[in-house]
Formats: sequence, C-alpha cells, structure tokens
Amino acid sequence: MRAALAGVTALALSLTGCGAGDESTAGTGGTVTVFAAASLTETFTKLGRDFEAVHPGTRVVLNFAGSSALATQITQGAPADVFAAASPATMKTVTDAGDAAGAPAVLVRNQLVIAVPEGNPDRVGGLADLARPGVKVALCAEQVPCGAAARTALDAAGVRLTPATLEQDVKGALAKVKLGEVDAALVYRTDVRAAAGLAAVEFPESARAVNDYPIVVLKHAGNPDGARAFVDHVRSDAGLAVLTAAGFQAPPSR
Repeated sequence: MRAALAGVTALALSLTGCGAGDESTAGTGGTVTVFAAASLTETFTKLGRDFEAVHPGTRVVLNFAGSSALATQITQGAPADVFAAASPATMKTVTDAGDAAGAPAVLVRNQLVIAVPEGNPDRVGGLADLARPGVKVALCAEQVPCGAAARTALDAAGVRLTPATLEQDVKGALAKVKLGEVDAALVYRTDVRAAAGLAAVEFPESARAVNDYPIVVLKHAGNPDGARAFVDHVRSDAGLAVLTAAGFQAPPSR
C-alpha cells in the first residue's frame, strides 16, 4: 500500500513542481517536496520560486490538495519534506502518527467569506441569505478545514442550509461559483482575492471560525536541511509579506 501510494504521489508531484526539468536533484540543494493546503496554492507557488532563486541548485516540488487528504497521504507513507496545513486538526493527524520532526509552528491565519459572482446578482448580504429558497451554495466537506470552519460559522449564525455540493478542497468550492453551477460558496478570503470575476461578502460570524495554518518539517524528510530552510523562508519577514499581501493574517506571535 505504501509503495503504491508513493508511486502515485511521485507521479502527481512531477506535474506540480515549481522548477523545470526531471525528478533528479540539482546541485547540492536537492529537491524539497512540500505538501500544502489548496488555499496556499498561489502564495506557495511564488514562495517556492523565490526560494529556488536564493538557493541555487534547489528545486521545490509542490503538492496542493485538501489538508485532510494530504495528512492521510503523509501518514500512509507518501514522500514529503514539509507539510503546511489549513488547520491544527489536520496537522494533528500527522503529529499523532509521529510523522512530524518537532512541533509545528503557526505560519498564518485565514478567515472565511462568501464568494459570489461580481455584482452579487442574488444580493447576498450574510449567511442567512444562503438559506433563501433557490440560492445554491457550495461548501467544503466537513472533514476539510474550510468545511469545518463553515460549519462553525453557520452554527454561530443559527443558519441551517442544504448545500448543492460538498467539495474536497476550497478550490473546488470556488470553482463551482466561477462555473455558475452555484450562486455562492463559503471559502477563504485569500481564495476570492486570487480569483477573477468573483467578489467577497464579509460576515461577522467568520470571526468565530478563524483557521490557523501550521507548518512542520516531516520526520522522514528526504531533504531535512532543505526542508528546514524552506520553512525558515516562508516564516521570514519576506515570506510573511507575500502571504499577508494575499490576504492571510499574521499569527498572534508576529
């Protein structure tokens, strides 16, 4: 099972690497394989390229998906050096399995908004509007951090709704709005900011469902030195500037 999963993951990673060329290591830096929450796609793609630029001979390979799926892959033996999750709960899956090298650090925080098409044709002003008849809503599945946060926010607002679809990561939920298959989705503020043709509706209950994003070097990292250097890079002032420019919030310790 572990060997088969590792082979599938290696194929997927070869399609998502930041650098060019084959899977062989380049120079003394080697390859740093990073598993990261889907909501980090745009920022980690930039940070990976920045890291390669300041560490010649190093290649960053990125695998983006829902945090719960990534955590399962890691605990089942998928090869990775760094894990950046969208919630402490999904990181706990990895730490409880003994697959983390040390304690995770909170990288950034993120908050939910309601994603709607530009112009907000359904005049969605808050969570209660999502329960109106005829309004189709996409949510993340509850085992995914954006889905757990959505459930917390909806419960805080006392809103009950039946979603038109449950997606396995935040990008999937956002895509349903882009394609016109739903009228709205509960996603992260950062995802709407990175998307064209969409608008964000803020709502007060999102303050009850702020997600911390922990990051950690993995115990079985093939390139532990590169992994530690990458974590230091994304946690640096320059890394934090990239993340906050995309709409992430600095952790309380910063």
